[in-house]
Amino acid sequence: MKIQHGFALALVAFLMVGCVGENANTPPASATPPTPESAAIPASPSPTSIAQGINPSGTFVAGEHPTQGTVRLITREGQSMIELGEDFATSELGPDLVVILHRSDNVIGSTQPPAYPIQEGDYVVIAPLQQFQGAQRYTIPADINLADYRSVGIWCRKFNAMFGAATLS
Repeated sequence: MKIQHGFALALVAFLMVGCVGENANTPPASATPPTPESAAIPASPSPTSIAQGINPSGTFVAGEHPTQGTVRLITREGQSMIELGEDFATSELGPDLVVILHRSDNVIGSTQPPAYPIQEGDYVVIAPLQQFQGAQRYTIPADINLADYRSVGIWCRKFNAMFGAATLS
């Protein structure tokens, strides 16, 4: 009987740890490496206006795990980037966290808890998350039409769990 309880406890512990057991910093082989840089993040208007030199921005809303801080889209030397602010922070419990652009302006509200799963075709993966907190930048491939996307998200690809999302405006 003690062996059965021990096995059951070990199984429960394994399932509870789930996301933590993996290495969150190992990007998939097909991922484009992100471009790390730091900068301050002021607020600005609408995603479709980045081409006109306006930097859309937003504030993260938590989904599956606590996620907070600011984000904005910027253009430097003709290259568009996602810039997470110094105030950015998310949970370390994801094995395969990535930064995405999403078509919805209300990602968290358009899906179901607890995982807040998203549908293929509604998003594009930009790059693996560099770090769980602080300022960081991610280069957006030139072939992505920014007018098609309304939010930035932090998503656990392995478990289809949206950690948090920010509507860009």
